[in-house]
Amino acid sequence: MVKFGYTILYVEDVEISLAFYENAFGFSRKFITPENDYGELSTGETTISFASKKLASQNLPEGFIESSLEDKPFAIELGFITDDVGELVQKATSLGAVLVTEPKQKPWGQIVAYVRDLNGFLIEICTAVEN
Repeated sequence: MVKFGYTILYVEDVEISLAFYENAFGFSRKFITPENDYGELSTGETTISFASKKLASQNLPEGFIESSLEDKPFAIELGFITDDVGELVQKATSLGAVLVTEPKQKPWGQIVAYVRDLNGFLIEICTAVEN
């Protein structure tokens, strides 16, 4: 059996990133190392984690592509489900997220918007898909 456990985002400042996700999306802090170079948020079944770019460099000596608001987002996104997309988009952007697309209703009824976090990672804010 395989279980999806976590996603780790490589960021400049773990503490600032944790605080942003706590304040913008209401997640709670699960863990942070004494060195503040790795931290986790309780987000439900799967954890969102943050590692400092310095720590990531130790694990990946060949390097990696860094996320930045100056560049286009990676071809990956975090998806957060909420009942009020507009309200959550407003809250996130008031705390520093960058709006990519305003909330839009999809043909299947779901409402979807996109923002980028302080580090440039893409976040989809949406309602649940009704089956």
